[in-house]
Amino acid sequence: MRLKRLLSFGRRRSSEAEVVSPKKTTLEEDFVNTVTPNRPTWKCFSYEEVFQATNGFHKDNLAGKGGYAEVYRGTLDDGRVIAVKRLMRASTDEQKEKEFLQELGTVGHVRHPNVSVFLGFCIEKELHLVFQFSSLGSVASLLHDESLPPMGWKLRYKISVGTAKGLNYLHSGCQRRIIHRDIKTSNVLLTADFEPQISDFGLAKWLPSEWTHRAVAPIEGTCGYLAPEYFMHGIVDEKTDVFAFGVFLLETVSGRRPVDGNHRSLLSWAKPHLRDGAIHMLIDPRLGGDYDVEELKRVAFAASLCIQSNASWRPSMSEVLELMMNGEVFKDSWDMPEEEEEEELWGFADLECDSPFLTSPIDSSSMSSSQCS
Repeated sequence: MRLKRLLSFGRRRSSEAEVVSPKKTTLEEDFVNTVTPNRPTWKCFSYEEVFQATNGFHKDNLAGKGGYAEVYRGTLDDGRVIAVKRLMRASTDEQKEKEFLQELGTVGHVRHPNVSVFLGFCIEKELHLVFQFSSLGSVASLLHDESLPPMGWKLRYKISVGTAKGLNYLHSGCQRRIIHRDIKTSNVLLTADFEPQISDFGLAKWLPSEWTHRAVAPIEGTCGYLAPEYFMHGIVDEKTDVFAFGVFLLETVSGRRPVDGNHRSLLSWAKPHLRDGAIHMLIDPRLGGDYDVEELKRVAFAASLCIQSNASWRPSMSEVLELMMNGEVFKDSWDMPEEEEEEELWGFADLECDSPFLTSPIDSSSMSSSQCS
């Protein structure tokens, strides 16, 4: 069984006692060979370790629950606080194993300050991924919780730039091109010092360097964030994430949800303001006038480029990051392409969703996403 061989390797790697042969024949061996040169710090946890850490997966430690996984808060014997993601997605053991190995192969070699820290895995009895716990929860939980004071502009800008850095790394900084496919505020977690970290790679795809795009099925993601070419044709590449990041920026700036209680999309509300250059209308009214106008201009302009319906008009994440941090924005920058001005505001973004799988306000290692109907 492939997982047994992976378990054997994990134990050897945790003790640094043996080097794996470079021969590639299976998915987990491909994963092993990808991460071995970087001497990964992840380990293979025993079931007893994760069971004790979570107090037997006690309901009081349930930090989040989705349609594909549950996440439990736990504490290891050495005092480290962890998030244990228990996979429940697939209908068959074979499919579950395959998806587990795919996610493991993605997160196992990702190392960046703005990506969730992967600590290891456990495959005894059930399939688990172990991450460093993000004590402040998700951006969504802080942004939309009405019982909390509004998030200040300085923090919103820091979150926006940090998330852009993490996404740029996934696209062009790590060993393989990674398309996340589910960038959203509930999948960006905050460390104790409010540093954003991209999480939940359950839908992520590797894209070989020689491929311009990839067609996937079924269409999975979150309503309000899906790019037109993905929603209609199942085509994914870096620009799919760029589109979702544009919605992420608008949500962070405005405090509005991607789809509100009346099933109206954030895009249909924001697009006229972006077209007219009325960026002050985008700001969360709870902030009053307490925001940096120049930073808002750069973030709003970046968002307007990211959400172009034509993927070829969207910038790369490196271009987005440069614009957000250093770019100058002039008045004529807000002129939209004529085709874009005449286009409908994407009725797919206004579709009613099924009940979201994500039910907890704390996405300590957030789960795979809600599906659009």
